[in-house]
Amino acid sequence: MSPHTARRRNQLFDSAFHDRFGQWPVGCIPAGGADMGDVVAVANAVGDGDDSAFYDAFVASGDAHAADAQSLLTAGRRRSARARFLRASCMYAAAYHPIYGTPVDPRLPAAFDKQMDAFRAAMELSDPPVRPVGIPFEDGALPGYLVPATGRADEVRPLLILTNGFDATITDMYFASGVAALERGYHVLLFDGPGQGAMLYHRGVPLRPDWETVIAAVVDHATTVPIVDRSRIALSGWSLGGYLAPRAASGEPRLAACIADPGQWDIADAIRRFLAALEVPDADTVAFDSLDDATLTRLATAIESDREMRWQIVQRGYWTTGAADLRGFLRTLAGFTLKGRVGGIRCPTLLTAAENDPLAADTPTFFDALTCPKTLLRFTAAEGAGEHTEVINRSLYNQRALDWLDETLRAG
Repeated sequence: MSPHTARRRNQLFDSAFHDRFGQWPVGCIPAGGADMGDVVAVANAVGDGDDSAFYDAFVASGDAHAADAQSLLTAGRRRSARARFLRASCMYAAAYHPIYGTPVDPRLPAAFDKQMDAFRAAMELSDPPVRPVGIPFEDGALPGYLVPATGRADEVRPLLILTNGFDATITDMYFASGVAALERGYHVLLFDGPGQGAMLYHRGVPLRPDWETVIAAVVDHATTVPIVDRSRIALSGWSLGGYLAPRAASGEPRLAACIADPGQWDIADAIRRFLAALEVPDADTVAFDSLDDATLTRLATAIESDREMRWQIVQRGYWTTGAADLRGFLRTLAGFTLKGRVGGIRCPTLLTAAENDPLAADTPTFFDALTCPKTLLRFTAAEGAGEHTEVINRSLYNQRALDWLDETLRAG
């Protein structure tokens, strides 16, 4: 088959499923995570291959960048080596998403370790060097990086904490929003929370809905850092982080601003739309625990028959939440809600909604429920930002979101 046969408009990979993950690095291009040629070369190498071909091609790209970085470093070209290490980390990060799930494929943590090794090398080549931190949390520590604002490492500056959702990691956040914020003069704190990155891949710690508990620990740590302006600490979350960030704001009064991309206040609502589409009786109100076995079997069959849904729910969802089956997954998601807590959000809050993002379906309702100072930003397909988290036009998202944050924190 020709490399371009049967592809959808703007699709780079033969498989639409692979294209979902393969285009992640495109959103990292403005921040130095990749170049278009990297992604096109990988897409051509994968062709009509399977998940293993996808993994191998991205890891090979990461290996090539890492080898170039090491050669440049040996030659004393530190700036160029740093850039290559960053590109290596981006390509490794894209490799393993199709093989998500339990039992954990050993290739996944292997690529993740390469990703984080390359990122660590790049951070150590920063001026000044940036090193990983451990954020005390319950019986252990959350892995993170506090990266100082570009050219202002010794200044007391506002801090932007970035939080992930289901399946991204520290490096993804760095490229997606971190670099843009650093260039605006923000110090940036990146971390893996429960169910994310190293906390999931190596420690098996599942995702949890009470993100106010997580962010309380993160803010506790941030306030010990001398260059952080304690009165101007903001939190931004993308993807499921569009729920986690405002959930944290509902219980963490030290936040000066909150950004949710997209704004989400009840994850179970999205599940209810899925139930309604499958004609489950009383889908809008049915308690997930009360679904009978026959209905659950029908739902499971529908999920298994659709590769995208199977990945989202069985591969990613069960693993990330620690659920053993569909009933357990639905029961867990029911706890991811801000209904009854939305009034606790007091800081200025920005919600985003991309035109073609199903997770933004309830953003206007969430916006109406907010009683704090609030702003809703919409992104459209016509401006190339209509997909989930504006993934291939992050520069537009960052410009608008950071303009809002600049004005908000200045006003404060």
